[in-house]
Amino acid sequence: MGGAKNCPETPRQRMIGMMYLVLTAMLALNVSADILNGFAMVDKSLRTTIKASDVRSNALYDDFQYLYSQNPVKVKEWLDKASMVKVKSDSLYNYIQNFKYEMVRLSDGDKTDPNLEVIQGASDTNAPGLYGLQRGNAGKLKAAISEYREFMMDVVSADTAKKEMYNLIFATDEGKTTSGETISWENSIFESMPLSAVVAILTKFQSDIRSAEAETVMYLKAQTDAMDFRVNKIEALVLPTSNYVIRGDKYSAQIVLSAVDSTKIPEVYVNGNKLDSTVYSLTCNSVGTFKYSGALRMMGNDGIPREYPFESEYIVGEPSVTISNVDMNVVYRGIDNNFSISVPGVASENVTVRADGADVVKKGAGYIIRPKRDGSIKINVFAKMNGKDMAMGSTEYRVKYLPDPKAFLQYVDQNGMPRTIQDGRLGRRFLKDGKTTLIASYGEDELLKANFKITSFSMVTVMGSADSNGPKLSPAQLAQLDRLEGGDYVTFKNIRAVGPDGKTRNLGLIQVQL
Repeated sequence: MGGAKNCPETPRQRMIGMMYLVLTAMLALNVSADILNGFAMVDKSLRTTIKASDVRSNALYDDFQYLYSQNPVKVKEWLDKASMVKVKSDSLYNYIQNFKYEMVRLSDGDKTDPNLEVIQGASDTNAPGLYGLQRGNAGKLKAAISEYREFMMDVVSADTAKKEMYNLIFATDEGKTTSGETISWENSIFESMPLSAVVAILTKFQSDIRSAEAETVMYLKAQTDAMDFRVNKIEALVLPTSNYVIRGDKYSAQIVLSAVDSTKIPEVYVNGNKLDSTVYSLTCNSVGTFKYSGALRMMGNDGIPREYPFESEYIVGEPSVTISNVDMNVVYRGIDNNFSISVPGVASENVTVRADGADVVKKGAGYIIRPKRDGSIKINVFAKMNGKDMAMGSTEYRVKYLPDPKAFLQYVDQNGMPRTIQDGRLGRRFLKDGKTTLIASYGEDELLKANFKITSFSMVTVMGSADSNGPKLSPAQLAQLDRLEGGDYVTFKNIRAVGPDGKTRNLGLIQVQL
């Protein structure tokens, strides 16, 4: 269907506008019959313009209804706005029509023409002031016009030119007299004005209402495809939810048509920065999940730029490989067993580790697993895929007590450095030093790290045996050392130690020669 066109102002319309200005300016003079006839002619011409605007608007409404029948989802928003424009325009138009009739009736009485084409009291300068000013109707009319102006400016808020035009056409600001005095909008129209002139002015407002209505409906109709873009290239795209799928999980992809205009390159902004092309790329130096957002900007068919926001995320993981000794699936009680667990293609924050029979704590990039029972434990690994935990696998580990450590005599040498000895020569003064103590450890080449505590030991010499209930030499043992001579042997035996697993162990001998 063909839509109504926005026709330029005709010479006849320009002539009417000029006559309106000239006749209004002559109101300060004595009103002659010719001038009154001129007002009537202007009013008649304005009514003709109104009829033309109505024809135009009705054609636009018909077009709108047709477009709605073809695509209700796309057109409904704009048709609803156009319907509201019609309601508001009809309301103000009819309000002014009734305003004119009641004002004329004050002068013509029972002879008032319902169509107001003939006004008996055309030269009456009292009726407009009585009805408009003294009875307060002019203020109500001003408020109604102002409300309509704000409504129409809001509807076309994206079109600055139309907003400015409506702000001028429906202006209700104060004015100036020829002598420079300020005069209110109400007084400028209704005070000491001939009835036929005021009617012509009000008809001019009605004509402006119908013209603005047609302009606005045409604008709204254009918005139904203003956000569409012309395309010259269509291709199929596959958009998977993920390029990495675990066995047992679902692969999901959306198959869509991509339509583009190869002659129009959109502007792309990511995190507030404009890209040089439509490709977003960067070097990933940190692991984790990273989100980004931005907008694609492109000029619409109506010359107004459109912005389409987007957001997405990507996952960066460490290059990883899982290496294990199948024959040594062992964890130890009482200590932190360190595990490095990763799932290829899944970020660490989306990996969950649980253990049957052990406590699991994430520490840095790894996990600490501490068994709570003897026998065995089972470690289960899960990965969050598409919003749910997927089982990635599990492994059983035997639970063992820590291997027995070795006992050492630890002393401080002449340089203040701690030393350990199991068998060898040692000066009496080092044995009697208060810093000398018995320790239990795996030695310098330890593969495990665990803290053991010496709980008791015996010291045997040629002078007999003496006991200690801790890691240091007891007073009795120190006294016995004073009675020994150089070359005598000192043997530490019955050494008992408790590890972090709670198990008490009997450790081997320590023997030194004075």
